[in-house]
Amino acid sequence: MGEHLRLLMAEDNEINRKLADLLFKRQGLNLDFAENGEIALQKVKEHKYDLVFMDIEMPVMSGLEATEAIRRDLGEAAPPNVALTAHAMDGDRERFMEAGMTDYLTKPIDISALNAIIENHSA
Repeated sequence: MGEHLRLLMAEDNEINRKLADLLFKRQGLNLDFAENGEIALQKVKEHKYDLVFMDIEMPVMSGLEATEAIRRDLGEAAPPNVALTAHAMDGDRERFMEAGMTDYLTKPIDISALNAIIENHSA
């Protein structure tokens, strides 16, 4: 499942990047990383990603700003963006989806939720 997908994670926290790398590798998945939304935008323009996991709160350019720029610049060619956030308040999912996110995953990452998102977007 998803082993051949090209995945990008925009995450500013180094420890979270290392944990995600281990978690995804255990699932047979490889990730590219971007340390902020601006770098994520650049990488998405340079490479074709199947799925982008976008931290919401990052320096330089937030995940919401980066998602908006990706949608604006790539249009229909934009990959699905999954909001990756510690925000789990009522209404957050809806707010992120309205901002252009395709899906929503909370931190810490739940393996079954991750697998469901991968399966949903690799069909």
